[in-house]
Amino acid sequence: MTEQGRTDIVLKGIGVSPGINIGRAHLVDGGRLETPAYCYLDSAYVADEVKRFRKAVQDSKDQLQKIKNKLLHDGRGKEHIRIIDAHLLMLEDRMLIDDTIKTIKKEKVNAEWAIKMVMKEIREFFDTIDDEYIRERGSDIDHICDRVLKNLMGKKHEAIADIKEEVIIVAHDLAPADTAQMVKGKVLGFLTDIGGKTSHTAIVARSLEIPAVVGLENITQKVNAGDILIIDGLSGMVIINPSQKVVREYEKKKGQYLDYEKVLHHYRKFPAETLDGRRIRLMGNIEMVEEIPSLLDHGAEGIGLYRTEFLYLNRKDLPTEDEHFKVYKKVVERVSPHPTIIRTLDIGGDKFLSQMELAPEMNPAMGLRAIRFCLKEPDIFKTQLKGILRASVFGNLKIMFPMISGVEELRKAKTIMEEAKEELRNEGVAFNPKIFIGAMIEVPSAAVIADLLAKEVDFFSIGTNDLLQYSLAIDRVNEHVAYLYEPLHPAALRIIKHIVDAAHNANIAVGVCGEMAGEPDYAMILLGLGLDQLSMNALSILKVKKMIRSIKYSEAREIAKAALVFSTAQEVERFIMDAMKKRFPEEYS
Repeated sequence: MTEQGRTDIVLKGIGVSPGINIGRAHLVDGGRLETPAYCYLDSAYVADEVKRFRKAVQDSKDQLQKIKNKLLHDGRGKEHIRIIDAHLLMLEDRMLIDDTIKTIKKEKVNAEWAIKMVMKEIREFFDTIDDEYIRERGSDIDHICDRVLKNLMGKKHEAIADIKEEVIIVAHDLAPADTAQMVKGKVLGFLTDIGGKTSHTAIVARSLEIPAVVGLENITQKVNAGDILIIDGLSGMVIINPSQKVVREYEKKKGQYLDYEKVLHHYRKFPAETLDGRRIRLMGNIEMVEEIPSLLDHGAEGIGLYRTEFLYLNRKDLPTEDEHFKVYKKVVERVSPHPTIIRTLDIGGDKFLSQMELAPEMNPAMGLRAIRFCLKEPDIFKTQLKGILRASVFGNLKIMFPMISGVEELRKAKTIMEEAKEELRNEGVAFNPKIFIGAMIEVPSAAVIADLLAKEVDFFSIGTNDLLQYSLAIDRVNEHVAYLYEPLHPAALRIIKHIVDAAHNANIAVGVCGEMAGEPDYAMILLGLGLDQLSMNALSILKVKKMIRSIKYSEAREIAKAALVFSTAQEVERFIMDAMKKRFPEEYS
C-alpha cells in the first residue's frame, strides 16, 4: 500500500529500457503463485493427475498460440514471435514435462507439487551460472511453469492487449508473452519487483521502446491502482505520487530526453568516423535473432559477439548440426553484408550442460569450460563448427574461439575445424573455405603472448569482462570485492594497449566485446588505444557514435597516452571525466 499522505516516494531499480513517462498505475497480478500444499495420491488417482497435468500444458500451449496469432493478425510484434515460439518449445521439453510426469508417478504427488519440485531443480541450475545472459534464461522457465500452474489452479490470465487507457503497468514480474502484447502509447511503461537487464522481457521492452524499470523488489506493495507514477527507464528511478513541482521537473526532463534522442537518431546512417578520418566499426552483442532489428535500427555495422549457449540449455539432447545451421543462417542473412562473429560454445564449469554428467568443480570459472570443454568433447565441438561452416556461404560469417590461453590450444581448435571442413567436402556440402578465425583474448596468458597468437588468427576480440576479472583477481558478483572491478585500472589499460599493438603489428583487426565497449565514458580512451571495432548493446551504439564523430583520433590518442601514465583507477577516471566534460558539456553537465 502507498504510504498515506506522502508524495515523492522515490524507488531505485534497474533501468532496462530508456525513456521518461508520467502516468497512472495499473496493477497486474503477476506475483509468485502460492501453490497447493503437498498432496499424497492414492495409486488409483495417479493416472488422472497425469491427465490433469497434460491438459494444463495443452491449455498453456493454446493460450500462447492465441497470443501469437493475434500479434501476427495485428501486423505487429513479428520480431517477438520467436520468443513465444521458444516458450511453446519449452512446453514440449522433456526435462520439464517428462520429469514432472515421472515425479507424479514415482512420488504419487499432485501435479502442482511435482512441477514445483522440477522447476526448483532447473532454477537451481540456472542460479549457479555466472554469465548473466544465460542465467536470465531461467526466468523463462519460471514464466512457463507459472502459466501451467495457473491453468492447474483454474486462475485466469490478464490480457495486457485489452488495456484501453494510458497506464504504467506494475507487476511482480511479466512474461515476454505479456510484454509482446503491449501497445506503445497505451502502455507508457512498466515496473516489476524482479528481473534483470538481459531477460527476454527486458529485450522485448527495448525493441518496443517502452520505458521499463525492473528489480524494484516491492513496488507492488507500495503502489495502489490509480497512483500517479514517474518512470525513468534510463536511470532506474521511480517516483510514486510526485508533487506538482517534481512532475514539472520530469516533464522538462522528458522533453530534453526526446530532443536528445532526435539528435542521436541523426547519427544512425553515418559511419563511426572521427573528425580526422579514423573509421571504427560499432557492432552489437546478441543472443537472440529478436535483437537484430533493434541493432540495425541503431546503426550497428554487424554482430561482434553472437552467443550460442542458448541452443544447449533447457534440453536433455544435444543440438544437431541442422539446428545449428538453421539458426546461424537466419542470423547471417539478416545482418549481411555486415559481418557476424559467432562465438563457439562457451559452456562447461559453472554453465554445465544438463545432458552431460560433469563432475562439480571447486572453481568452475577456471575449470573445464569454453574451448577447454570443446577440445575435451570434439564431437560436440565439430557438430557446431559444421553448422557454422554451412551457414558461412549465406553471408559474412566469422568464427571466434573463447577463452584461448595458449598457442597449442588454438592450434588444436583449428585442427578440429579443418576436420569439420574435410567432412563437409566429403559430403559435398558447400562452405566458405576462407572463413575468418578469431580468438577471444580474455585470459592473462593470452594477453601476454598476444604477439604469438596473432600469427595464428585473422582477428582478436578482447573480452574485457573476464580479462579484467582474471587480471585483477576480482569476482564481479562477489559483493565484498566487486568494488575492485575497475575497467580504468592502469593494469587493465596497459593490457589492452599491449594486445592492440600485438594485433596491429601482425596486421590483424582487434575489437572489444565486453561491457566496457558499450560505456560512452570509456569510448574515447578505447578509441585512443587503437581499437578497430567495439561491440555493445543496441542502446549504446548511437551515444558512442556521436562521441566518436565529435573528436579527432589524434586527440583521443593523446588522451589515451596521458591516461597510461597515472597510477590508480581513480586518477584515470578523474582525468577521463574532465576530458569528457570539456568536449561534451551537454552530456556531462
